[in-house]
Amino acid sequence: MNNAARLYGSVAKQISSPRDLEASLLLEAAARLQAVRDDWNGKRGNLDNALRYNRRLWTIFMTSVTSTDSPLPIEIKQNVANIGLFVMKQTLALIGDPKPERLGSLININREIASGLSARP
Repeated sequence: MNNAARLYGSVAKQISSPRDLEASLLLEAAARLQAVRDDWNGKRGNLDNALRYNRRLWTIFMTSVTSTDSPLPIEIKQNVANIGLFVMKQTLALIGDPKPERLGSLININREIASGLSARP
């Protein structure tokens, strides 16, 4: 079992709802990316792992919302898929030309979506 799956399983045991779990995982991904950005010279070696974690998370989200079993409205499915595609493009751009300032959009997306998931109706 890979690290992302183990983390998902351990967090799932501590979190009460799927929304809370998703928010927690997005915040974890944002924290990993932020740590690299904050100490670019010292932690740049962690960039690939942070990007991989974030990419895997977004792959799970995109796969989940675009499945025929997803009960979400089509507008939400499309929005999540579009954000996921943007995340993938940004990730590829970072791999090709790594710069700390380019991490900001990924960090902000994860934090904003986590905030929305954590908000109670």
